[in-house]
Parts: sequence; structure tokens; C-alpha cells
Amino acid sequence: MPRKGSGRGQKNQRGRSRREAEEPRLSQFNRQESDENDSEASAEDEDEDEQPKFVMPFKLAMYDFNQCDPKRCSGRRLLRVGLIEEVRLGSRFPGLVLSPTGVFTLAPRDRAFVEHNGLGVVDCSWKEVKNTPLNRVKAPEHRLLPYLVAANSVNYGRPCHLNCAEAMAAGLYILGFPEAASELMKPFSYGPHFIDLNRELLDIYAACHTPEEVIEKQNAYIAKIDAERSLNKEIDYPPSESDEEEEEEEEIKPGISN
Repeated sequence: MPRKGSGRGQKNQRGRSRREAEEPRLSQFNRQESDENDSEASAEDEDEDEQPKFVMPFKLAMYDFNQCDPKRCSGRRLLRVGLIEEVRLGSRFPGLVLSPTGVFTLAPRDRAFVEHNGLGVVDCSWKEVKNTPLNRVKAPEHRLLPYLVAANSVNYGRPCHLNCAEAMAAGLYILGFPEAASELMKPFSYGPHFIDLNRELLDIYAACHTPEEVIEKQNAYIAKIDAERSLNKEIDYPPSESDEEEEEEEEIKPGISN
């Protein structure tokens, strides 16, 4: 007669035997699945490695006076994506800085110096320029940008009111690095439009050599724009349908009853 509990023991023993038989298969399956996951991850890493990451031709930097909204600041965004570096106010930057304190205008002849030492910008509000201690921007060379039009949402269409990213991209383009300029503007929705909006001028400036040539081309372009505006004002355009309707309404006056 079997002892009490012996049937349960036999069932447990059979269960253990079944699990032991399945464990090698499960272990093999887990190893296979792990190997497949590792191979997929390595394949993704290889794909990322195969995708060429654009490298700027030289160091790009920014002096930040913290006058802009950090969430909307183009310079801050460039910092976050790792395209530029920040230079502390009062610290020396060895390269050329695009700054309102510049005496000369940026020209292609500055390329060699910038390639060796880097290009910088000043991040400050256009409304606060007069009250900004720009003497804290320490660099051997300061340059102005020639006439260009902003494409950012704050100053869209305003001449010479570029933000940090636009100024840096313009500098790169004028110095002969149009691809770098386009890459720099990719983080911004208006980035490609800025290049397209100013492409004619940027190509004109990039074909010059000295600041004097850049200014000459700039003035010729502005004169052409002014002439076109004056011509448009002088043209006597035919009245629109709405204008004709307004004239008819003015001619038909309601009578006055006694």
C-alpha cells in the first residue's frame, strides 16, 4: 500500500524532470534571442556609423549676454546640438567675431585667419545693443556683416537684424563654406529659407575679396532695390474691382425725404 503523499511526490518528480528537460531548450532559445538582439543593435550602430556626421571646418563660438529667451535663442539651440561652443564673457577668443563693434566688413580675404583661429558671434538683443558691455568680447578681430535680410520669426524681413544662427551661417557662406552654412541652419524651421532668401547676395559677397569690394556690391544692390521700389510707385496700376464698386457707391447718394 503506497505511503501517504507518495503520489504527490511522484508528480513533483515528473514535473521536475520535465522542467529539467525543457531548461536546455529554453536556455538555448534565450541565447539565440539574445544573439539576434545583439546583432540587430550592432547593425543599427553600424548604420549610424555609416551615416556621415558633418564636421564644421573650424571652431565656432558664441559670447552670450543672456538677454534673449533661452527657449527661443538660436545661439542656445546651436549649443544644445553641439555645433558651437560658448566663450565666457571677458575670456579671450583667438578667432574673428561678428560683432556690432567691428570697423571692417567681413570679406573672403578673412578666410585664412578664420580657418586657423575660428569664427564667433555675439548673442545679445538688438533692443539692448547700446547698453550691452561689448568690451567684454575679447578677440583680435571684429567684423561687421554686410546687408542681409532676417528670416527668423522675430525680425522677419528686416535688413541687418539677423539672429546668432543667421549671422554665423552668413559668415560661413561669405567665407566660402556654403555647405557648413546650410548644416548650421538645419536645426531651425526657417533655416533653409534664410539661405534661399539671401542666396543672391551671399553669392555676390562670396565672389569678392576685400571689404571694399563687399561694400561696393552691397551699395549697388541696395541702389537697385531702391530703384525698383521707386518704379513700382510710379506705375499707374488699373483700379481693382473693389475700387470700382466703391466709386459707384459714392456716386449714388440716397435722396432726402421731407
